[in-house]
Amino acid sequence: MLPMSSPEQAEQRRGQRLLFVSLLFAVLLNFPLLAVFDHAGRLGGIPVLYLYVLTAWATLVLLTWRLCQL
Repeated sequence: MLPMSSPEQAEQRRGQRLLFVSLLFAVLLNFPLLAVFDHAGRLGGIPVLYLYVLTAWATLVLLTWRLCQL
């Protein structure tokens, strides 16, 4: 087996990182964790669940964008 060159290694690491981000996305937006934030509380008049989902989604989009820039 031939050793991988540096660009191939970087591409493989990027793929592994993006896979990790997709798994993190699945965990953060899965029922057990969503149930923690599903209550009548509000922050600034916005339900906590909506804030959690929006914040988690925006963070994961930014993280994916940053990983694609590397």
